Amino acid sequence: MSVQFIESKVPTDLRRALAASAKVQTLWKDLTPLARRDWISWVETAKQAETRKRRVETIGSRLVSGKRRPCCFAIVPMNLYKALNTNAKAKEQWKGLTPNERRDFSNWIELAKESEARAVRVQKVCTMLAAGKRRP
Repeated sequence: MSVQFIESKVPTDLRRALAASAKVQTLWKDLTPLARRDWISWVETAKQAETRKRRVETIGSRLVSGKRRPCCFAIVPMNLYKALNTNAKAKEQWKGLTPNERRDFSNWIELAKESEARAVRVQKVCTMLAAGKRRP
């Protein structure tokens, strides 16, 4: 069975930062699609504009130094991890997801800017997973 992967769209601010250096562009293109997606998610899940700006500004130097993934970026938000431990059916479905499908759920949660909205999404994810869904 082949897994389809849709490449994430690079946000404008990140695209500009990557374009500033040919070496950084080459390193970016050398990353796997999932690694690029993790970097993009890391930028897009910043809650404050200053954090996002700082992340975008440091990606080039991180790539040049050999980093292939963002540091300290949890693929599974802690609140989802805890919620899955209280819902056996959702946890079992989670185990069967591809890394791509897991990232889709995690990204959907993290893109909610308010903590209350993220908490609601965590519960929705558990409900969706328990019902057998593989995408948010």
